[in-house]
Order: sequence, then C-alpha cells, then structure tokens
Amino acid sequence: MPLEDNHRNTIILSNAMTSLQLTAAATVAVAAAAGGAAYAALWPQSQIFGRVLVAGSDPAEVALTFDDGPNDAATERLLDVLARHQARATFFLIGGFVRQRPALTRAIAAAGHLVGNHTMTHPWLSWQSAARIRQELAGCNAVLEDTLGAPVRFFRAPHGARRPFVLRTARELGLTAVQWNITAYDWNPISADEILSNSARGIERNRRRGRSSNLLLHDGGHLGIGQPRLATVEATDKLLERYNPAGMKFVTPADWI
Repeated sequence: MPLEDNHRNTIILSNAMTSLQLTAAATVAVAAAAGGAAYAALWPQSQIFGRVLVAGSDPAEVALTFDDGPNDAATERLLDVLARHQARATFFLIGGFVRQRPALTRAIAAAGHLVGNHTMTHPWLSWQSAARIRQELAGCNAVLEDTLGAPVRFFRAPHGARRPFVLRTARELGLTAVQWNITAYDWNPISADEILSNSARGIERNRRRGRSSNLLLHDGGHLGIGQPRLATVEATDKLLERYNPAGMKFVTPADWI
C-alpha cells in the first residue's frame, strides 16, 4: 500500500476515534449533570438549590415529623400517644385534606403541635410550572391559616422534591423549607417494629455524628384520607417509650431556627 494511503487511513481512524471520544465524553457529562440535578432536587439534606432546614446540633434532640395528614385512621390515635408521653411533634398537612377535616386540623394545633404546609395536592414540585408551584404553596397556606386563625411558618415539599423556584416561592410566602435526616420508610406496608428499627438506627447514627434527628414519618397518605398508618402510631409509641426515659428531647423544627 502506498505511504500516502497509509497516512490517509491513519488520519481517518484518528478522526473517528476523536469523534467517539467526544461523544463518550459528552454522554458522561450529560449523565453527570443529570445525576447532579437529581441529587440537588431529591436528596433530603442537599443545599445546592437553596437553604433547607434539616436538623440542629444537639444529639439529644429529636423532631418527630408526620406528613400527609390529617387522616382519621391514624391522626387522632397519634395525638393520644403524643399526649400520653407529653411529646411535641410536627404535622405537615395536605391542604385538600385540611378542607375535609378542619376540626382534626384544629385539634393538632390545640394540642401544641407545629403545623406546616405540605401543598394542596402533594405533587412533585420539582417538575411543575411556576404557576402550579405558587398555587400549591399559597393555596395550602390560605387553607391552613383560615382553619387555624394563625400564620404558617414551615413547609415541606412532597417527596422532598424541589428546585430553586420552589424554595424562592416558599421564602416569599414566609415559609422555612424543612427536610429530614432519617427516613422510617413507613409508607411501605411494614410492621411497627421495622419502623421503630429504621428510626432508632437513624437516631443512633445522628448521635454518633453530633447531630439532632429529624425523623420523617407519615400519619396519612397522599392518595386519600383513610390510609392505614396504625403501624406508625404503634412505632411512635414504642419510640417514645424507649427514648423519653433516656433523656431525649422531642422538639420541632421551630427550635432550630
């Protein structure tokens, strides 16, 4: 083969390799960017898209936070458990359910618990339009404040999903966005002992790290009022029986501001 043909083939092969390398690099970059965006939007403790409140610095403090209520099937029993143990908790409520159960919503606040905004309908906010995000947050605020006759100061995004506009809208409404650092996985059909184990494991991990614990639990479900959450009620009772005598303090996110 003539030398010029060898040279031409080498150039073609080199260009092909460069093209493949650039394509591979671009694919990796896109995947990395997508992964980074997903982390920023969904990881509970990420601060990339804006500041969120996770927990304090006292390892003896635990915030019990309950999402997706009010729910007849569990919330009333949960209030009884908390009262028996003289423990405060936080309830992030869905506005549509508050409209249906205003008396139960007022009972939560009357018992001394913190009530927060969990949107009107529980959408994935990170994928919603700006208008829908504002409607979800402002609408829930209005329903809660009309029901309770008091301002609402805390907000939790459904699934923890957010983007910068979500957090900016929350701030404009006077809301502090609250995430968590322990997941009990109680939306799954698991037993009270499994919920307790998930919770206790997270509390002990945070104690070793010198952090307070912010425990994500559920007294309801976003699909509708009546979701079965009695395992969560039982697990909460057992958790309080274990940690109250140990000197743990049950607080709300308001104590970490």
